[in-house]
Amino acid sequence: MTFQIKAIVFIVASIGIAWVSRASLRNFRSHGFYRFFAWEAILVLVLLNVDYWFKDPFSIHQIVSWLLLIVCTVFVIHGVQSLYMVGKPDSERNDPLLTGIEKTTELVTVGAYRYIRHPLYSSLLFGAWGVFFKHPSSVGVCLAVIATFFLTMTAKMEEAENIRFFGPAYQRYMKQTKMFIPFLF
Repeated sequence: MTFQIKAIVFIVASIGIAWVSRASLRNFRSHGFYRFFAWEAILVLVLLNVDYWFKDPFSIHQIVSWLLLIVCTVFVIHGVQSLYMVGKPDSERNDPLLTGIEKTTELVTVGAYRYIRHPLYSSLLFGAWGVFFKHPSSVGVCLAVIATFFLTMTAKMEEAENIRFFGPAYQRYMKQTKMFIPFLF
């Protein structure tokens, strides 16, 4: 893919990400503010490594990449389904910074949520590192670390929001679970 096409994709995708994040970008205490920067870092990482997506498919780094991307896909599908089915999103939840499935009214503590608080952010984390392993480089590791930092900040801000909404139940839930990776982190 040429640099010009990558630049166009970056601009168009960034406009889309900014549109989705528009309300959150005005409030640095919103989880969406930090998520915007995580998404941007992942976008740049994808564009950096897109030319290597299928090169040397049986190398160790490609196998690691595909494993991480599979875990990413499983987490995002499971996370979205759980939030819709158990979290009971409701447009009546009065928080203009939340959209769609973020407006859960029930605390989700089943499935992956039994072990980790943020399967969707875990998905982005595994996705970022999966993309990094497509073609490991110093620029790539910097972008993956930046994405990891902003995803961690996103999760911390969302946890503060969840404590405000769910109260002590969420604080108890935090003590029983890890942030992104079951039993580890």
